[in-house]
Amino acid sequence: MARSNEAEFTAFVQRQSRFVFRVAYAVLRHAHDAEDVVQEVFLKLYRNGAWEKLQNEQAFLARTAWRVAVDRLPNLSSMSEADTEVPSSNPTPEENVVASDWHNKVHRLIDGLPEELRQPLALSSIQELNSGEIATILGIPEGTVRTRIMRARQLLREKLAAMEEKGYAKRL
Repeated sequence: MARSNEAEFTAFVQRQSRFVFRVAYAVLRHAHDAEDVVQEVFLKLYRNGAWEKLQNEQAFLARTAWRVAVDRLPNLSSMSEADTEVPSSNPTPEENVVASDWHNKVHRLIDGLPEELRQPLALSSIQELNSGEIATILGIPEGTVRTRIMRARQLLREKLAAMEEKGYAKRL
């Protein structure tokens, strides 16, 4: 019986670990910390046996991963700017520098959004979750999720337009 449970749990982890990682990464934006969250989530589930009674695995895992990741946020204040760089796949070094600079600016803009706007946007855009799933994870109404995503995108558009306008003025 114990081997059967271990095999079922192993299959459960293999089936859902990538999803839990993506949720944690959306919050933390740091791969190593997201991996730690994945381990912590599955260790907690294994110890208390809750994984055997789940009705909606992804909803439960998303909410659990989200909470564990959010609990780790204050501990990340020492994360350096270099840890958040997004590597570019462009072939030339010049293009890499330009792309990296652009990605850093966009990430700073996203990071500058209020938490209540940034979280739904990250879950929607990065994790490709729908507004119902995001509402379940965050514990807010679905209409509020859609409004916050719309407002976050609007703010980002405005900030990007202002950045482009400034950049264009500097080039002239």
